[in-house]
Amino acid sequence: MLPIRENIRTMAAYVPGFQPPDGEEWIKLNTNENPFPPSPDVVAAIRAELGDGTTLNKYPDPPSSAGRLTAAALYGVDPSRVILANGSDEIINNLIRAFCDAGDEIGMVQPSYSYYATLADIQSVRISRFELDNEGKIAGLPERFGGKIFFLTSPNAPLGITFTNDYIAELADRCDGILVVDEAYADFAEENALKLLDQQSNLVISRTLSKSYALAGMRLGLAIGPVAVIEALDKIRDHYNIDRLAQVAATAALKDQDYLRHCVEKICATREWFSTALRELNYLVIPSQGNFVFVLPPDRDSPRVYDELFKRKILVRFIVDGLRISIGSRSEMEICLAALKEIG
Repeated sequence: MLPIRENIRTMAAYVPGFQPPDGEEWIKLNTNENPFPPSPDVVAAIRAELGDGTTLNKYPDPPSSAGRLTAAALYGVDPSRVILANGSDEIINNLIRAFCDAGDEIGMVQPSYSYYATLADIQSVRISRFELDNEGKIAGLPERFGGKIFFLTSPNAPLGITFTNDYIAELADRCDGILVVDEAYADFAEENALKLLDQQSNLVISRTLSKSYALAGMRLGLAIGPVAVIEALDKIRDHYNIDRLAQVAATAALKDQDYLRHCVEKICATREWFSTALRELNYLVIPSQGNFVFVLPPDRDSPRVYDELFKRKILVRFIVDGLRISIGSRSEMEICLAALKEIG
């Protein structure tokens, strides 16, 4: 038998949302992608960098300096507190690698991003899961959480609820290790935790450019945190973790905040319209601060509705007995709503 580590041999792999073959006509509302293209500045920057292709035989800037400087200026922090990554998944993975030995503990909310657990399993790290109570607070969390990392997704995915800054500060105070606030959907929310960075010495914020910046295909993320944490992440990342085209895309996207706001406003408006329409169909809709909604159909038979939508080539995600529906364009959501009315 090949000497594959036992935990790798027995663990379950993470299963991403179904990706239909390119060219097939699906309405894809299952992976929280942005329905709009990225900023025209991003496309222009990629084309300029590509040129005649002669730059592609050279390695990219190892620390992604331009992107770090742009992110630092945008978020009002020193560049030494920022790192860019090959998607926020790389941030999560490297935080576990940097902080946890085999057998150490991490904490996470159930439900939230299940990939935390997959990455912990790879490192043989123990996972403590905590459910949410009826007030949206973490139930059963000890007064002192002794684990190395606690992952808090805010806005929560798949539910879409946010945690207040007061509550996040309280959680940071209760963590012996670091509190990682995963703000993948923060640009769609009314509040974020950036202002806590100078108040909480054990706080790390991770972001992605896949959602609000419409760059899921480029695999770009970033983290902001204490200098010591960023230095540790720098040591263990792949030294050329972001390619040339992705680096210029990140810089251009972060600079074009007007385009970001324009897209976010349209998505949030569609989210509120769609949520109201679903409630009129007697769906249970949790108020969302993300670019998605979590819903239960009137008969609570979510698999039935999922299957009927799938037959109509409309993709949503079945999670925790409910349906998480990404917010697409207004026309896509109108088609989805019409299908839901037909399905009943």
